Amino acid sequence: MSGRPALLSLRNTGSTGCVRWGNALILAAVLAGCATPSSKKAGGYYLDDGPPDTSAVDISAIPDALPRDEPIRTATTRPYSALGMRFIPMTKLEPYRVRGRASWYGKRFHGKATASGEIYDMMAMSAAHPTLPIPSYVRVTHLANGRQVVVRVNDRGPFHRDRLIDLSYAAALKLDLVRAGGAEVEVELLLPDILEARTEGEWHRLQLGAYQSSQNAAQVLQQLRRDTPWLADKLVVRADDKGVYRVFASPFATRNAAVQAADRIERDLALRALIQPENTQ
Repeated sequence: MSGRPALLSLRNTGSTGCVRWGNALILAAVLAGCATPSSKKAGGYYLDDGPPDTSAVDISAIPDALPRDEPIRTATTRPYSALGMRFIPMTKLEPYRVRGRASWYGKRFHGKATASGEIYDMMAMSAAHPTLPIPSYVRVTHLANGRQVVVRVNDRGPFHRDRLIDLSYAAALKLDLVRAGGAEVEVELLLPDILEARTEGEWHRLQLGAYQSSQNAAQVLQQLRRDTPWLADKLVVRADDKGVYRVFASPFATRNAAVQAADRIERDLALRALIQPENTQ
């Protein structure tokens, strides 16, 4: 879907105009619009993208993303260029409400790294935006039918002048815009009314595993979501520059909160978590 804008080595990958960021950590591809119009399929998606082949997940039961105070990832705040356009990301949370066209991305990018370093899960309530802070939370309203979802922005894109936001498959399905491929929406950045108080100067996280395979990391992530529902909204997978996929619970506003969570995980699952500062590479 997208790569870290901090590394701006762009190269053409074909006559379609699709580009990849020059980044060993995140293999970035511009989504649907990288395809030529002739490759568009019924249902509004391109090439080998689309909904999951099979799914036992009841998407209607997937809760909206829960807004919380998270540290903005510095590496995603630097200006960058893509497809001849210049983007200047927001560096802080501030009022934002814009109308435009939403599209969605699915299995073609499922399991690949996002601009945040997390692994894209098309069944999660997430989205990509070219300039909003990463991470941040937005309410998306489908203007034609009034449906709303809250998603967590953790990726960059879409890189098209006529598109405002790219939604995960799950979010798009809940808004009823999958078959059309897109729709006019309103995107509002959510500013939490009550932020978790911090008594220390830095955030913390728990490392719960490290894997050479993104599939193994994804399987562990899903198991942890089932076994620790109280922790589910903090669980993410991030890839490092050596191709190692690490499962984290993140963020915790204080070290004490992280210690308490680690103790509960060890007690319930016999799994020892490693406590780290959130800015650890």
